[in-house]
Order: sequence, then structure tokens, then C-alpha cells
Amino acid sequence: MGETISNLIHQTAFANITIGNVIMIVVAIVLLYLAIAKDYEPLLLIPISFGMLLVNLYPQISAAPTADSDGGLLYYFYQLDEWAILPCLIFMGVGALTDFGPLIANPKSFILGAAAQFGVFGAFFLAMFMGFGEEQAAAIAIIGGADGPTSIYLAMKLKQTELLGPIAVAAYSYMALVPIIQPPIMRAFTTEEERKIKMDQLREVSKKERIIFPIIVTIVVALLLPSTAPLIGMLMLGNLFRESGVVRQLQETASNAMMYIVVILLGVSVGGTTSAERFLTAATLKIVALGLCAFAIATWAGVIFGKVMCKASGGKINPLIGSAGVSAVPMAARVSQKVGAEADPTNFLLMHAMGPNVAGVIGTAVAAGVFMAIFGV
Repeated sequence: MGETISNLIHQTAFANITIGNVIMIVVAIVLLYLAIAKDYEPLLLIPISFGMLLVNLYPQISAAPTADSDGGLLYYFYQLDEWAILPCLIFMGVGALTDFGPLIANPKSFILGAAAQFGVFGAFFLAMFMGFGEEQAAAIAIIGGADGPTSIYLAMKLKQTELLGPIAVAAYSYMALVPIIQPPIMRAFTTEEERKIKMDQLREVSKKERIIFPIIVTIVVALLLPSTAPLIGMLMLGNLFRESGVVRQLQETASNAMMYIVVILLGVSVGGTTSAERFLTAATLKIVALGLCAFAIATWAGVIFGKVMCKASGGKINPLIGSAGVSAVPMAARVSQKVGAEADPTNFLLMHAMGPNVAGVIGTAVAAGVFMAIFGV
């Protein structure tokens, strides 16, 4: 009887839990609170934070298989990340959900999407200055694009699996915190008069343009940076489902059922990489800080380029739409709308901001492709 009771006690989490696990459990609960009570990207934060909770209560849930035991449940979910399957499927869903019309109607938006990549490359050099290797720095820097799937994809391609947890959690957390991080930067670098600028209505985009656009983008980007073909290809395929009008079932599946299944698997598996011994390190703190710097620089660069375009256009472009050049679709565009409406409630910037926002998705994937080309991946 005594041995039985001893075995039962040693099988409980109480016998194996560490202070680090307790800290991570508290972090998971805080993230769940932000997702549920504050509505900060619950689709992303709930599965991530619950995966974090599970792995710190029961580390074996993400353990790799051995000769004597099968792997944990989250290990098999994680393999889909490692093989870059889930990030690409997420991009297909994003493409099926997203209207590329504002970008097609205003191609100048590509400039603002490119401007936001200053945050990525700025963080790359900053990460190397802080002691990270070149490939580690590249995997960390892509957080500046506020694009979780691309962050995971690049980390896997550069074989930075030990950094995947901090990188993915930082990327998705900053995506969720866009409404908190971006507005102070936007207000600091624009005047009230600039924030009140009303932009002309976008022209109507024809169905032919909408169909041709994803095909042309796929051809051009894949020819220049073939390593981005999986991401850009799936993004554009999803959009072609949407715009062709002849595969409504595929578009609905990609943007709903498949998308939500993939979000669950991706989120829980990412959370499962955040065990205390892997996450509570000095390197993790540096990654979180670098990610915030990258995201702030990206927002700042977008706003500054927006101001330049405002001057060049004679005051016809509201600089606030430049902040939407990060990849967080459509959160960043909504923030541009919100800050603009604070200055003038009759100002409607959402569709204008969607152009740079979509351009940012493409731009971050291209930036990842540039890193992969540099390192010969």
C-alpha cells in the first residue's frame, strides 16, 4: 500500500513541477486572460497559451518518441510546423480571406509594405550586435513583420528549432498587441493635421485584374526568390480561389474549416515549445526585446514613408496608413482606421490601409526569401 501511494504521488505534477514551470503557467494564464477578457487575438492566443499551460504541467506531452515510448501528442503536431506545412496552409487561408483590391487599386501601397521591412533588417543587425549568429539573427528579425507563419517558416528553414518557441510566441503576441504597440508610435510621428487627411475613394478594381494579380505575383516572386514559392504560392492560390468565382467550395473551406483546424494545430504546437527549461533563458528575453524593437521600427518606418508620400502627393495620402505595412492582417489596418477616426470621426482609412497591409504580407515573405537566399537555403 505504501509503495502504491508513493507511486501515485510521484506520478502527479506536484512531484515534478519547478519554479520555472510555475512562472510559465502564470504567463499562460495572463495570455488567456488577455485573449478572453480583452479580446486580443483570441484565435491565436488561446491555443498558444493553452499549449504553454499543458507543456508546463506535463512536459511529456511534447516529448519526442524513444525506443521505449511513443512521442507526446504535441510532438506530432510540431512535426507539421517543422515540415513547414502548417505555415503554408495558414497563408492559403489568409489569401482566401483577404481582398487584394485596395493594393491593386493603389500599387503605391507596395512602397509602404516594403518600408515596414526596415524593422526586419534593422533587427537583424541589432541581433548580431547582441551576440546572436547570422542565421539566428535572421530568424529573430523576421518577427518585425508581425507575421507568425513566416516567422515559423523561416526559423524551420534556417534550422533554428531551439529558438522556435520564443520567436513564435513573440511574433504572435506582437500581432495580438498591435492595438497597444502601434498607436503611440503613430501619434508621436504625425501631426493632428496629417491624421485628419481624408483620402480619395479607391477606384473600382475589375474581376480580370483580381484574377490576374495573384498569378503575376506568384510568377514574379517565385522567379526572383524561388524559396518563397511555398508561402507566396499558397497565399496567392487562396486568393485565386476567392477571386475566380468558380471554386466557392474551395474558398470557403480554405478560409473557414481548414483555416481554423490549422490555427488550432499551429497554436497548440507553438505553445508546446515553451517549456520552462527552453523558454526561461537570457536568450528568450533578448528575442522578446528584439522582436519589440523590430516591430516598433517597422511601424515607425511605415509612418515616415507615409509622411514622405504625403508630401510628394500634395497632402493626399494620410501617413497613418504607412503603419499598416506590417503583416498583421487586418489588425494593423484597423488600427490605422481607429487612430484616424480619433482625429476626425468622419475619416475612413480602413480600405486605404488594407493596401499596405496586404503588401506587408508579401513584403515579409520576400524578406524571408532574401534571408534564405543569403544563407543558401
